[in-house]
Amino acid sequence: MSATTTHTASTTSTSRVDRAVTAMEDAGVRALLIGPGADLRHLIGYDTHPLERMTLLVVAADGNHLLVVPELERARAEAAGVGVPVHGYGETEDPFALVAGHLDGGRADEAIGVGDQLWARFVLGLQDAMPGATWTPASAVTRQVRMAKTPDEVAGLRAAGRAIDAVHARVPELLRPGRTEDEVGRDIAEAMLAAGHDAIDFVIVASGPNGASPHHETSDRVIRAGDAVVVDIGGPVDGWFSDCTRCYVVGEEPEGYAEAYAVLRAAQQAAVDHVRPGVTAESVDRAARQIITDAGYGEAFIHRTGHGIGLEVHEEPYIVEGNDLVLAEGMTFSIEPGIYLEGRFGMRLEDIVAVTADGVERLNVADHDRILVPVTP
Repeated sequence: MSATTTHTASTTSTSRVDRAVTAMEDAGVRALLIGPGADLRHLIGYDTHPLERMTLLVVAADGNHLLVVPELERARAEAAGVGVPVHGYGETEDPFALVAGHLDGGRADEAIGVGDQLWARFVLGLQDAMPGATWTPASAVTRQVRMAKTPDEVAGLRAAGRAIDAVHARVPELLRPGRTEDEVGRDIAEAMLAAGHDAIDFVIVASGPNGASPHHETSDRVIRAGDAVVVDIGGPVDGWFSDCTRCYVVGEEPEGYAEAYAVLRAAQQAAVDHVRPGVTAESVDRAARQIITDAGYGEAFIHRTGHGIGLEVHEEPYIVEGNDLVLAEGMTFSIEPGIYLEGRFGMRLEDIVAVTADGVERLNVADHDRILVPVTP
């Protein structure tokens, strides 16, 4: 996350922490203990790496919040404008005892929520310091704060979508017979940075039979005329993630490709059309999966239809059978059905969408058709 993002996030940290406290009260959670990661960035706008010295945000139901950091990082934390008191501890001090004292040792009748990304060594130290406390995942609370995005947060994802769309517009000029997936991937990474991405989170260039492996990434395979190519790329733009997949064909299409792609596009469109407040996450998955199954490709659709996105590329809500979560305005997630025919080719069509007050908005508008790249003699 850039420095600009840190300061932007801090201006809204008070409201986010207040929303977390409300969710804590509903969940019967007395305190949240949050280490470095997306939850920390979201709640107070502080971006730092996990290190052997513990950094921990204490969000307390009574409003007595505290950011505990190593003393050598105290000035940096205070300069970030995190909106809560900062306590720096020295090299010989016990940070676990400090947190336990701040929470009066923990109470058995009230749960303490532990951040999903807090290292096990810190969790065990905190548990030793508060043996009477009851422990629970903090995500039961933080997911409620992060899933439904504010208009400003959706705007951040919309900007990320425009940036990755611009990169996909350049991909056809990079796909030429004789180039390797690695070479194309490096050029795409450069294009992502030029389009405004802060960093490269992932670049998948899966050509020919490699396209049947959804998380292939890149290799030294040489792209050939007649190859179908899956390009799935994403990264943060001012901290908010892009993630978009498009399908390309270099030269003539493989046999059966056009027919399968027509099914894939119809499935993705059906899932997008189904999205609105009040429907469940699993029903969106079913909308896509039914079309693919009816066309005879059901066993070739081997993953969920989508995942939430925001300050992380994968977060809740997950668009998968068994998730009966009711969608609400502001939720953002991918819709990315796929068909993977081992030894032949694969295809995936992915957009990020946002649930609106009465429907859905696509945050990606790049061409949804299969993109045919001509081969010149």
